[in-house]
Amino acid sequence: MTPETTTAPKDAAAVRAEVEKFTKDIGALREEIARSIVGNREVVDGVLTCLLAGGHALLEGVPGLGKTMLVRVLAETLSLNFSRIQFTPDLMPADILGTTVIDEGQGGGKVFEFRKGPIFANIVLADEINRATPKTQSALLEAMQEHRVSVGKKTWTLEEPFVVLATQNPLEMEGTYPLPEAQLDRFLFKLHVPFPNRDELHDILDRTTGAGMGERKAILDRPTILAMQTLVRQVPVARHVQDYAIRVVQATHADGPDAPDLAKRFVRFGASPRGAQSVLLAAKIAALFAGRFAASVDDVRKVAHAALRHRVLLNFEGEAEGVKTDQVIDQILKTLAETKK
Repeated sequence: MTPETTTAPKDAAAVRAEVEKFTKDIGALREEIARSIVGNREVVDGVLTCLLAGGHALLEGVPGLGKTMLVRVLAETLSLNFSRIQFTPDLMPADILGTTVIDEGQGGGKVFEFRKGPIFANIVLADEINRATPKTQSALLEAMQEHRVSVGKKTWTLEEPFVVLATQNPLEMEGTYPLPEAQLDRFLFKLHVPFPNRDELHDILDRTTGAGMGERKAILDRPTILAMQTLVRQVPVARHVQDYAIRVVQATHADGPDAPDLAKRFVRFGASPRGAQSVLLAAKIAALFAGRFAASVDDVRKVAHAALRHRVLLNFEGEAEGVKTDQVIDQILKTLAETKK
């Protein structure tokens, strides 16, 4: 994640106008997405948070819950380049990044030409990412962290915004590979896609078994999204709010000063500094979603689960006891004081 740049302070009227435009644009985008996606407001907001933070999202759920559909709908409501990669056990890194081929030059000679792979897009759908082998999954590491691709001795910078939206089935499903910890840490959010309730199922059936829903229209273009990303970085965070976010991350470590009993007993490794970055950026966006230009402790609490659940690794005892990382985060947020004396 890139460091925040220092900019000249804005007057209150300019800030208010930017925040109002931000909330208006996000409202229009949510409304267009809701024409195709029933419910799942938290998941939709989580994906939008990753887009605005310049991060990536991992959507987990059993087949048929609309994970791929959500990503497709988001891509169609944004004027951005979109590509889909279907991960399978025989997928190779070159199928993602691209490959160098021998082509015939103008004079009849042979030249080497790099043909870009599907990773060269603004929104990349990595569908069923845990179906591919760890070797292929690791091909995404550089692109996700540094927004660039290296093949041979050459490096290509990916166009901004760049976001990977990956879907996966739960790891107990047959024929899946767990994602490496280094790759999991590169996802800003891990979002659980829940099973719809009875009313939502009625709505889904009404929409999908009747007449077509019509084409979706693009709401935001690339310059607008880049401007929104810039605004996110300018949201101020009070020192005590930032300190709270840091202490939440420290508490995910078994030897952390504020670690609760669950963390001390069941956690093998806690969240990394990248986790703290994710919490703070997401808290800024949560504030903007609420029409505010300052992040609060409540914003940190709101985003903590999605930002940290995939960064907390349980020990053998925790896995054997069926402990969930969300339970550890719940106890941290319940026991951690807002300010430390």
